[in-house]
Amino acid sequence: MFERTRGTYVVNSSSIRDVGPRERADFWTDHVSSVHCRMDLRFPHGDSFRAGTIRQQTDTYQLAKCWSDKLGYLRTPQQVRQHPDEDYRFVIMLSGRAVHRQDGEEAEMVPGTAGLIPVNGSYQTLYDRYEGLSMTIPAHEVDSRLNRKSPVTAGLDLGSGLGRVVGDMVTSLHEARDTLTTSQFDAVSDRIVELLCMLVAGDDRPDAPEHLAEVEAVVRRHVREHAGDPGLNGEAMARALGWSLRQIQLALQCAGTTPRELIREERLRLIRERLQNPAYQHVTITDLAYASGFSSPSALSTAFRKRFGISPREMRHEGDAGTADAQRPHG
Repeated sequence: MFERTRGTYVVNSSSIRDVGPRERADFWTDHVSSVHCRMDLRFPHGDSFRAGTIRQQTDTYQLAKCWSDKLGYLRTPQQVRQHPDEDYRFVIMLSGRAVHRQDGEEAEMVPGTAGLIPVNGSYQTLYDRYEGLSMTIPAHEVDSRLNRKSPVTAGLDLGSGLGRVVGDMVTSLHEARDTLTTSQFDAVSDRIVELLCMLVAGDDRPDAPEHLAEVEAVVRRHVREHAGDPGLNGEAMARALGWSLRQIQLALQCAGTTPRELIREERLRLIRERLQNPAYQHVTITDLAYASGFSSPSALSTAFRKRFGISPREMRHEGDAGTADAQRPHG
């Protein structure tokens, strides 16, 4: 076994050839469980079995290149209960073939394809002399982007388009393993997960320009109608509209904005209207700030001045002066 450490970023490798024939099955079962999750292994070739791993790891992500002869993975309900694991495994097939069975479904993975697999459930995977890359991704990194838990997603095409970009990034991350720092490994992994979730979402989000424009229009209307709600944010919009957060982000990205920027803009417009409206004269600027989701009056003042070139108090005084002029008799 070989190991290199850079801060909290660790690279190590292990091969079954370093273990005596009689100990290989037990050794590799324990090793695979430490790399992935607790499971049983089936070894058709017994003592002649060959396998190895190269693992990159930080406190957040793990990327492991794995290869082996024919091999079966079995994660039982008892192992799920005793050794829960909420994380996902993003598995890329480089050579060989695999059949994955989970939740009554069966999926095949071959070179040029990949799968996103939740492991906090029982499953069986049969590998036929394979080589692949397996990335461990914290569940919240996937669920927050998809606005839901992802089921088993196999057969992702890595041969073209976004799939090819994702596959190339994972491969490059593995190839550059000896020169990366902790922050670099995590930063690239973050970007991979973001693009992977776009790939997994697929038809779950619109990608035609007219559909994106429709989503943008609905989102803008929703924000205008609820700008005064201090609890309004991207996640709340997604729940209310029945879309994924990523879907909303994509539509607004094409329009040159983000959920946070759009909400702030509509809140500033709403506050400006209320400052100019005599009906709201009795409402203090502090109350307007908190009621509109700003953390403090000073945060509102800073954002308001940056947007309109004037402070909320000055805006109100201008409105008061205009009202007074209008009421003063002329002649």
